[in-house]
Amino acid sequence: MISEYEQHGYVVRRSVFKKSELVKIKNVLSKFHLAWQKDNQPFYQKKAINSAYLTGTKYLAENDRQKLFQLIGSKKISEIIGSIIPCKPMFINTQLFFNPTNSLQKNYWHRDTQYDLSMEEQKQALLGPKVMHLRIPLNDEPGLELISGTHKKWDSELAFDIRMEKNGKKNHQDIADSVKIKLDAGDYLIFSANMIHRGLYGMDRFALDILFCDSDKKLAKFINKDCLPNDEIMANLDDPRIFANSYQNIK
Repeated sequence: MISEYEQHGYVVRRSVFKKSELVKIKNVLSKFHLAWQKDNQPFYQKKAINSAYLTGTKYLAENDRQKLFQLIGSKKISEIIGSIIPCKPMFINTQLFFNPTNSLQKNYWHRDTQYDLSMEEQKQALLGPKVMHLRIPLNDEPGLELISGTHKKWDSELAFDIRMEKNGKKNHQDIADSVKIKLDAGDYLIFSANMIHRGLYGMDRFALDILFCDSDKKLAKFINKDCLPNDEIMANLDDPRIFANSYQNIK
């Protein structure tokens, strides 16, 4: 998997999660989604396509948070992430992706880094450390569209104009040589947060993204301590190391 990821910036695997695993997580995320919607109704109605901090204490009861931590700290997840980041992978955050309320809303090309970093810093980020999403769809969905190799390569002139809406271009316009990856419940997709990508809306999109990275104190600023498990929860996880690495770097 590491060579596949290094070359393309993403890895997809089919039928990895059992229905019973997904049902338990979907029930938890549905509770979160309803509570989050109620608290963010104007934003949700206007343009929202995702929410974050799912493992925090604001919207979920402790037993439901534990179910999410049990998934993230499972041997299965540990093996998946360890195949790409073999040395001290660190948990950053979780996100929930859904369809916009407006069916005509356009999706958009982006690199995650463009919202926090300068243009020069975005280029430097292509050299590392690794930051990646693990997407677990809870329903069949259209998936994502990716520009292969851009986790290590800067935009072409046209792709840059589209992504950044320069020279009359719009960020929803098509980019040549993209790869569309449809996902079904039970699959997973790992992709670099640094690469050019966009979500594909439609169907009953409801997907959990778990964000991981190399252990790096500069990236620890994106970790919300409220979203980490306490010692008691960690003691009952199959593999708590991914959270232990987060704690180590936020000290």
